[in-house]
Amino acid sequence: MEIKNVMVVGAGQMGGGIAQAFAEAGYNVKLNDIKQEFVDNRLEIISKGLQHQVEKGRLEQQEFEEIMTHLTPSVSYDDAADIDLVVEAATENEKIKLSIFKELDEVAPKEAILASNTSSISITKIAGATKRHTQVIGLHFFNPVHAMKLIELNIGLTTSQETIQVVQKVGESLDKTVIMAKDSAGFVVNRILIPMINEGICVLEEGIASAEQVDEAMRLGSNVPMGPLELADFIGLDVVLSIMQTLSANFGDTKYRPAPLLVKHVEAGMLGRKTGHGFYNYE
Repeated sequence: MEIKNVMVVGAGQMGGGIAQAFAEAGYNVKLNDIKQEFVDNRLEIISKGLQHQVEKGRLEQQEFEEIMTHLTPSVSYDDAADIDLVVEAATENEKIKLSIFKELDEVAPKEAILASNTSSISITKIAGATKRHTQVIGLHFFNPVHAMKLIELNIGLTTSQETIQVVQKVGESLDKTVIMAKDSAGFVVNRILIPMINEGICVLEEGIASAEQVDEAMRLGSNVPMGPLELADFIGLDVVLSIMQTLSANFGDTKYRPAPLLVKHVEAGMLGRKTGHGFYNYE
């Protein structure tokens, strides 16, 4: 199966990054969200970012124009009627994702592949919401998409070998390194990363060190580019909490218990960079 036409569902930061990556690789991309203003705003952000690259001499004007011609706005799942591959990048909420896949399954061509950018939710469960169990797979990008070279290919119990091969080829065509991961909560990266962030929050909560000291210790002591609390603010504390709750529910191990301080921050609406305040103040 040859993939030419792609729909990305969700015009947030991740969805926009994914749509841009596909457009830059020459795919025809429909960027979909529930409101026109969401899509228009994201396309404007993409355009400005590419124009900046032109001004810096990193991109030719003709290349910029070509990329933008590959991006089309969409506010209806009916637009998936001629799509080869759908990449869902909606909010990390199981109920919402299952509903999206159920609707897309009714509209997309029967041979189309439905992929999710989920960072923690079971691909097998998502596939169960459709009638095309063999054609559902996880295609997990990392933020920011343009800078992060990894894609996790998350394989559900029913995902066919053909689907795996097609989507692996697509991922590699985006100039990404693709790794395979069996369907397990958190897959590879977030199974390791998010509990590490959670433990950093516990260290802060217990008064062992300040936020600045926790992050500096990890940057200098383990050679990571961002400390756990900085990274939590960048990801979004609501997303971190959602993944921890998924890990806890799936494994039932106390080591996956969300830090109470993380829960309090989310309850207070202090979600990190996107709200201007998390473990650091960005206002």
